[in-house]
Amino acid sequence: MKAVFLDADTLGSDVDLSSLEKVTGGLVKHDRTAPDQVQERIRGFDTVVVNKVVLKREHFEACPELNTIAVVATGLNNVDQAAAKEHGIRVMNVTHYGRSTVAQHTMALMLALATRLLDYDRDVRAGRWATSPMFCLMDHPIMELERRTLGIIGYGDLGQGVAERAKAFGMKILLGARPGQERGEVDGYPRVPLDELLPQVDVLSLHCLLTDETRHLIGAEELQKMKRDALLINTSRGGLVDEQALADALRAGTIAGAGFDVLTEEPPRNGNPLLADDIPNLIITPHSAWASREARQRIVEITADNLASAG
Repeated sequence: MKAVFLDADTLGSDVDLSSLEKVTGGLVKHDRTAPDQVQERIRGFDTVVVNKVVLKREHFEACPELNTIAVVATGLNNVDQAAAKEHGIRVMNVTHYGRSTVAQHTMALMLALATRLLDYDRDVRAGRWATSPMFCLMDHPIMELERRTLGIIGYGDLGQGVAERAKAFGMKILLGARPGQERGEVDGYPRVPLDELLPQVDVLSLHCLLTDETRHLIGAEELQKMKRDALLINTSRGGLVDEQALADALRAGTIAGAGFDVLTEEPPRNGNPLLADDIPNLIITPHSAWASREARQRIVEITADNLASAG
């Protein structure tokens, strides 16, 4: 096996790549690869390991020796899969690596919004507690999660992890049927159509992939159907939500808050409606929910196992 890793830096400098080096018999590593460097750097290799670098038909046509692409992530939107199939190239990804860390981050966003953690922290740092006429501040309404309803759209590995943790907080769980799914019951949780789900939930958490069917799954119409004190959490894909509609809804008080770890464009070099500084009770983190060292190391080990199994 002759393998090259095009963007090794995206896994961080603190992970051990020795299992990948062993299974490939040596691994050529590039920290980052610009689009105009891809063709040159994959030429002569039969295996390409990649995270976010885009691989297109033109690359496959110029490199007939390429037979395997190992994506060190779950999403495959950076690979032209139809072209890869036509050229007989296997494309493999990594699943079940981030259940603990993504579920933990999801709950952290939920808890921070429900307790208005950042608002109270800012108040204390601004000196408002020091000048309070009584022993505490109570200016921001706090939501108690126990007995509240959590709606989960996307009940795969990550959605299941969030359900487990939310259940420990005493929350009621409902599942949302994605486009094409039927109502029913999964693991004892009712799965209902989106229009039926939205008015019931106190917190809505998204964990589905971005497809043509799920793009802007949550838009202005859907936000209007939610409770005014509801929270929206997205640690999945930015394009699942119409970001301008969400910014408008938060300003108008249509819903009470949102926590996002993802945006449509990452990094948001061209700005984003959710980055405005006048949006209340909004927390945005920089696509870091997946990035514990433990999770990133699991990615390496799973990728090595994938390559070893592929022979």
